[in-house]
Amino acid sequence: MNSEVVKNFLNGYSIEVTPNAAAKIESFAEVLPANTRIYIAHIEGTPFEEMLKTAKKITDEGFIPMPHFPARIIDSKKTLESWIGQYSDKANVQEALLIAGGANKPVGEFDSSIQLIETEFFDKFNFKRIHIAGHPEGNRDIDKDNTNDNVNKALSWKNEYAKRTDAQMAIATQFCFDSDAIIQWANSLIEMNIDIPIHIGIAGPAKLQTLIRYSIECGVGASMKVLQKRAKDITKLLLPYEPNEVINGLAIHKLNNPNFNIEKVHFFPLGGTKTTANWVNNI
Repeated sequence: MNSEVVKNFLNGYSIEVTPNAAAKIESFAEVLPANTRIYIAHIEGTPFEEMLKTAKKITDEGFIPMPHFPARIIDSKKTLESWIGQYSDKANVQEALLIAGGANKPVGEFDSSIQLIETEFFDKFNFKRIHIAGHPEGNRDIDKDNTNDNVNKALSWKNEYAKRTDAQMAIATQFCFDSDAIIQWANSLIEMNIDIPIHIGIAGPAKLQTLIRYSIECGVGASMKVLQKRAKDITKLLLPYEPNEVINGLAIHKLNNPNFNIEKVHFFPLGGTKTTANWVNNI
């Protein structure tokens, strides 16, 4: 691993937490660099009060909270407006990740992140940054025919939205293990004239079994061959996976292609927040 190149590539990384994980961290300042963006995963069934409490903790400690807004678990426009307003007023939240969410059926009138944007509630409460989902290996929930047609159509709509407004936007992606697959996908967006910067999702260090389980649950398919190959190596089977190979591949590509559209790295700390942060800090 070229440590200096990788260090530059990881600069300004973000990380994701759940309210439960955040509650176990006494001080984010002891774990993460100052001003780190911390996404807050809103898993179906999590009370909004827990999300708000987590956002306030992150703000109070001097970090940047970015809560998820999963369209399909929001039951009405009234609820959406209430959530945005409370985040803004009580936790000084100014950023959001908008996703469709994993629920098979919407509980209310929202089925997509585009519909959330169209309410204009985020403008009303002066949110400065909106991130949207990206899927380097496709999304079978949206494109059941194994194409990327619907996903790409939605990204094109959001790209046009970003151009006609002053919204700061980025594509935060699902995690992926294969740098070649990521580079190919990122370049395909350029070919479609989608110029929203990418914050690439990377799984942090974790047990191999944990990663395989999450990969199956999250629909990460093609790049799982990286994990499968590792699982066949007896010498590595019991060792924690670390994302050295994928990070190094992307960092070198970025060095050789300065205009490459991956802007930041976003970590999914599947082996624990502190474990991921310590791995990055060691670099």
